[in-house]
Amino acid sequence: MPRTKKRRARRKKRGFVVATPAVAVAEVAATAQPQRVPAFQPPRYIAVEGPIRVGKSSLAKILAERQHARRIFDCEDNPFLAEFYKEKPGAAFRAQMYFLLERHRRLREANVNDTPGAVVADFLLEKDKIFAYLNLDNEELKLYERYSEIFAADLVKPDLVIYLQAGPEVLRERITRKASPGESRISREYLEEVVRAYEHFFFRYSASDLLVVNTSEIDFVERNADLQQLLRRLREPVKGTQYFLPLGTS
Repeated sequence: MPRTKKRRARRKKRGFVVATPAVAVAEVAATAQPQRVPAFQPPRYIAVEGPIRVGKSSLAKILAERQHARRIFDCEDNPFLAEFYKEKPGAAFRAQMYFLLERHRRLREANVNDTPGAVVADFLLEKDKIFAYLNLDNEELKLYERYSEIFAADLVKPDLVIYLQAGPEVLRERITRKASPGESRISREYLEEVVRAYEHFFFRYSASDLLVVNTSEIDFVERNADLQQLLRRLREPVKGTQYFLPLGTS
């Protein structure tokens, strides 16, 4: 037996598998095959956020319908809101606590963590603090924060938060177009404070994946082309914080 054949026989006996050149090339080619990238799975639990008249409820409705998802509605029937707009003493604290309690109740009843299927919420509970810091005095804020921490602790975080941005002048125009009696009382100065507070809050937000969408140049409520542009972006994955600056079609 030639020397090379003897070596191969000894290796085989010891448990080694000696590949011929042709087999070795085939194995390398097999390992070099590109791995299949798994198909994108849309987030199961989405929360849509943004200041007044930015279109968050409209987008939440559209997403819920397209994904056949359960929708968690924000509280819009706060009985203390009218007194707050009239700047009556104590009305801000009463309105804020009502929002906190009602939003927490709706999220708890939705039982997102234990119920199958997609969920779309019109709000993110943590953003409630934005208005608390704007409207409450120091003593009221201390009491509010104690309840807020307790309520937030037992709720699951969204997989994706969509933060809709718009400048104060754009929001003012949409408020005027809506012509709601209560909203018409909102001053330009207060609206500017709200927009700044939202930007400050979401600049530091990291609890969920976050897509920041600037809607100043688009109107996905009134223009279908703008809506389709936004929906195309939402069919792509979001990791960490990402920004989407769409161009208007009009």
